[in-house]
Amino acid sequence: MYRYDEFDHAFVHQRVAQFRDQVARRLSGELSEDEFKPLRLMNGLYLQLHAYMLRVAIPYGTLSSRQMRCLAHIARRYDKGYGHITTRQNIQYNWIKLTEVPDLLADLAEVEMHAIQTSGNCIRNVTADHFAGAAADEIEDPRLWCEIIRQWSTLHPEFSFLPRKFKIAVSGAAKDRAALRVHDIGVQICRNDAGEIGFEVMVGGGQGRTPMIAKTIRKFLPKAELLSYLESILRVYNQLGRRDNMYKARIKILVHEMGADALAEMVEAEWRQVREGFVDLPEAEVARIERYFAPPPFDPAAGSDSGLDTARRADSEFDRWLEQNVDAHRQPGYAIATISLKSDGGVPGDIDAAQMEAVADLAERFSFDELRATHQQNLVLPHVRKGDLYELWQSLKAHGLAIANRGLISDIIACPGMDYCSLATARSIPVAQAISARFQDLARQKDIGDLRLNISGCINACGHHHVGHIGILGLEKKGVENYQITLGGRADGEAAIGAIVGPAFSAEDIVGAVETVVDTYLDLRETGEPFIDAYARLGREPFKERLYAAH
Repeated sequence: MYRYDEFDHAFVHQRVAQFRDQVARRLSGELSEDEFKPLRLMNGLYLQLHAYMLRVAIPYGTLSSRQMRCLAHIARRYDKGYGHITTRQNIQYNWIKLTEVPDLLADLAEVEMHAIQTSGNCIRNVTADHFAGAAADEIEDPRLWCEIIRQWSTLHPEFSFLPRKFKIAVSGAAKDRAALRVHDIGVQICRNDAGEIGFEVMVGGGQGRTPMIAKTIRKFLPKAELLSYLESILRVYNQLGRRDNMYKARIKILVHEMGADALAEMVEAEWRQVREGFVDLPEAEVARIERYFAPPPFDPAAGSDSGLDTARRADSEFDRWLEQNVDAHRQPGYAIATISLKSDGGVPGDIDAAQMEAVADLAERFSFDELRATHQQNLVLPHVRKGDLYELWQSLKAHGLAIANRGLISDIIACPGMDYCSLATARSIPVAQAISARFQDLARQKDIGDLRLNISGCINACGHHHVGHIGILGLEKKGVENYQITLGGRADGEAAIGAIVGPAFSAEDIVGAVETVVDTYLDLRETGEPFIDAYARLGREPFKERLYAAH
């Protein structure tokens, strides 16, 4: 993991002191709420329905045990005992008192964490594949480049007041687990025909009220040119992005109106100028940062997993968890274990303080003191010896964290919705809980197979409903909550925006409508055909016909 240098430490502590003064002036009445708002947003502090919400940055989703224990302390000391993992690989606390925020930020600073640039019209927390540095299909670990982008973009003087928020994701694997194509910029590590490693650069993805898939504007960018090229994209956006209409201010609108080819030409022209005076990142600095992401000291004798085979034959529940939540590792004898935060009847992405501490202990014992937050609102232990998986599973089970549903219909992505958010137009959490309860039988879930169900409580799409295989959007109509269904969305390398099926369903009918969609798929699928492939073959009409005949 990357460790802060002297500049990082001084910078974060200075920001805490500055915000402490700003909070004091707000509480004394010296600053009005309108004056205070941009200051608090720069520190990740939102004013929600019931209290302040603080969003804490987890750069590229990577955490140490010490940091996770601090997050547990934050949950107990400053919140109501839990936190919420977000689709941006961050963590949010929903019940924060303004008077305590400076102390909270000071506690975070002690473990090299902060909330800077988790809000506002700036470059947000850079995200990555949560299997980075472990995935068997990885070309190169993307976290080095995420960290370089983080350092370059933090309080960048030219990009602190962009037309709108800006999100960057980096992936180094053949399979896109970072949702690159729904980011403002997606960076895919790739090889050219000569075998050199560089980047494919995609621009203009996003969700919200105008969902769009990013377009590739450069198929191959040499490694050394990454920052100058990103700077060129941001300069073009900063000059041409709209500031008169926040709904048309994202770079995706610029790409749509100009066309990807025209934007690429402008970026290339800007790049020619930027490169002339751009100070390239010194190779020694790249090497320094890269050392923090060196592989852990794997045990070369860890290859035997005969005990694992015995355990899975003896325990079908463990075998089901292995099959659903454990992935291949690039290092022989090791595996990647996903910890689902989607318990029956629970709030998707929520984790309580005791569970945080348990996960911290398990990361220390079984995963070289490292864990990850995912876009799917789960956690990952990236480096687990296969021989330790049964003991790990038993420990997870003791803390209610051994749910074998990763990628199944109950592994729901959901925003907090109207239970917390002042922007929401409908509730998300009760709908997620009701769907989870309807499909709680794991054998039934396994028969349904890979199915991504995402729920948003408003058009801002924080629950990524546009790219769910089944997406649910909560809407308000004449004071009543209604839920619109979309089908066929996906966030992987074949990213697509889901299509609206038809009129919205009431809160009472939405769970039944989801079950009708699932039953239609089960009736019409071919042998071994996943939901998303069946939808691509069948189209919307069979689902629409049954939905509105049944409801």
